[in-house]
Amino acid sequence: MVVYLDLIFLMNLLIDGSLLAVTAWMRKRKVVVWRLVLSAAVGASYVVMMFLPELTFLFTFLVKFLFSVVMLWIAFGFGSLQNYLRNLGAFYIVNFAAAGGILGIHYLLQNSGELWNGIWYSASGGMGFSLQIGTLFTLAAFFAVLIWFKLVMSSRRRQELISSYLADVKVRIGEAEICCTGLIDTGNQLTDPLSRLPVMVMETSLWHEFLPDASSGSESGNQADNLILEWSEDESFPWRDRLRLVPYRGVNKGSQFMLALKPDEVIVTLESREISTSRVLIGLDGGILSSEGAYRAIIHPSLTGDAMGAQQAG
Repeated sequence: MVVYLDLIFLMNLLIDGSLLAVTAWMRKRKVVVWRLVLSAAVGASYVVMMFLPELTFLFTFLVKFLFSVVMLWIAFGFGSLQNYLRNLGAFYIVNFAAAGGILGIHYLLQNSGELWNGIWYSASGGMGFSLQIGTLFTLAAFFAVLIWFKLVMSSRRRQELISSYLADVKVRIGEAEICCTGLIDTGNQLTDPLSRLPVMVMETSLWHEFLPDASSGSESGNQADNLILEWSEDESFPWRDRLRLVPYRGVNKGSQFMLALKPDEVIVTLESREISTSRVLIGLDGGILSSEGAYRAIIHPSLTGDAMGAQQAG
């Protein structure tokens, strides 16, 4: 079997560089290109040494670990011990995720029962396959796993960020009570221009049990003015006097209207703290506010702090 050391070095240089780049992304570290390339070259050189019989004494866990330590020191510097250990942990998480993903893909695609046939992995960051698997498969599987890992981590970060702005919401109108999870949108400044009351947006589907059959899921937009006329004339609808029409500016900067209800009470529970008010309007949105179902209401920021207390005092 012919082994091309230059190709093996270049492939592992690319792989190590990608692993370091993802580690920097996880740790939110600024990437210095020359340091990253130099660090990847150190990792790739260790893989090349595996083909030199006289250097077999280097193939121990301690040496592999020291290589990864040196790689991280070159790529990101030391800073502090705590910071360095976090970089090291993130680096190994990325390595294990990539190696495990490639092993899984290899296992699914192979025909025989030998899981470890034709694959090896280095703790210093380098990984490779024998000619039975092929370089193209290695690179394709590696980058596919790395992209998947980054997407998963991005989604997790987004969910963690969103969860820090979530609160429980309870809205009471007469005998009706609706409970859901709401997102505190600090950029939401929607208010009724006449009453100056803040508007909290909720999905209309939460209220369908109490709304007239004429509801068509278009409670916001061009049909809101037509719906308020229909509902106001419906004598079986007990909340006719609570209906409001709130103007707002849409994404296309055009003026639109949102149908809203005046509740008896809104209770926002945030970090075991309950904030209650009646000085608010409930805007009805016919769509889905969160595609993942994380929240079903958009909470006006004045409902969660001192601004609301000032409104109540007034």
